[in-house]
Amino acid sequence: MYLQKLQLNQFKNCPTAELLFSEKINCFVGNNGAGKTNILDAIYYLSFCKSYFNAMDQQNIMHGTDFFGLHGIYYRNQNEPDLVSCVQKKNIKKSFKFNKKEYDRLADHIGKFPLVMISPYDRDLINEGSDVRRKFIDGVISQFDPIYLDELIIYNKALLQRNTLLKQFVENRFFDPELLGVWDDQLIRSGTVIFEKRKTFLTAFIPLFVHYYSIVSQQSEQVDIQYDSMLHDDTLDDLLHQNIENDRAARYTTMGIHKDDLLFLINNYPLKKFGSQGQQKSFVIAIKLAQFDFTQNVMGYKPILLFDDIFDKLDDQRVAQLIGLVSNDNFGQVFITDTQRQRIELLFRNSKIQHKIFEVKTGIVSET
Repeated sequence: MYLQKLQLNQFKNCPTAELLFSEKINCFVGNNGAGKTNILDAIYYLSFCKSYFNAMDQQNIMHGTDFFGLHGIYYRNQNEPDLVSCVQKKNIKKSFKFNKKEYDRLADHIGKFPLVMISPYDRDLINEGSDVRRKFIDGVISQFDPIYLDELIIYNKALLQRNTLLKQFVENRFFDPELLGVWDDQLIRSGTVIFEKRKTFLTAFIPLFVHYYSIVSQQSEQVDIQYDSMLHDDTLDDLLHQNIENDRAARYTTMGIHKDDLLFLINNYPLKKFGSQGQQKSFVIAIKLAQFDFTQNVMGYKPILLFDDIFDKLDDQRVAQLIGLVSNDNFGQVFITDTQRQRIELLFRNSKIQHKIFEVKTGIVSET
């Protein structure tokens, strides 16, 4: 699978662009703030129906204009081309189409064009709270498992309703356990499915991650990811019933899979406290490469891989090793941004790898 053509109109700082891509490697070079990352975000948008960086769709419209448009032509397994289009107008619901037919649910598009993004913002996986790590694992599984995505939507809606009810009980000074039980039943059913699917996924995912960490880091330290969940020891049914008084006091649901976390370890110690900057960056890159490998194994074709400014703080040897790794037949189409044009040209000067280089200046993109 690969993206053959991308057309942008008034997306962030890019007034217009029509780009034809290599099936293998595509590089965007330019100064910081030129708009390189915005091109990758447009590609991400067409896979996930949203921005990687800004959840407010209308804030991605170029200043002084009324809409943005994104259009991509994809080829999958030598079939006829697929057209994916996204148009967002000010104060109007986003329009997202697949082969000119608009979706009733955006969730139905997730997984059609699998994609893995590696960005400096991925350090948030290590430094931020558990919600960021849950969002990561949910995003990975949802790309290949529509049932998981549906159950996640049901769970989150039920959780919101249960939390609203708990607040109302306190404010109105009454309590109705039967009314609460309606939402408990939904949480238990969907939460149990989500827990089992997360557990199954991580059993297969973690060995891939360990493998890629050893390649990227060239180090001998031991790394691990552990799944931290209350449901390892108790059923969600028992947890909700045992903690009802805590929930009433807190005015929200204190137990459930919405509290799950991933523990990142290096030599059996927390990565956040004991990992160097280089080790943390290698850890995140290995997670994303494992995500690529796992998704490919499940989907049967290679996801698109986006590298946004990841060469910073990596020495030349590791950069060359990483490029060599993603250039082999195990990986498909790759998009890279870098501020150093010379580095990109040097990497491909003596290489037979099919590639294209694009220059970005204040939102204007041109092939070189």
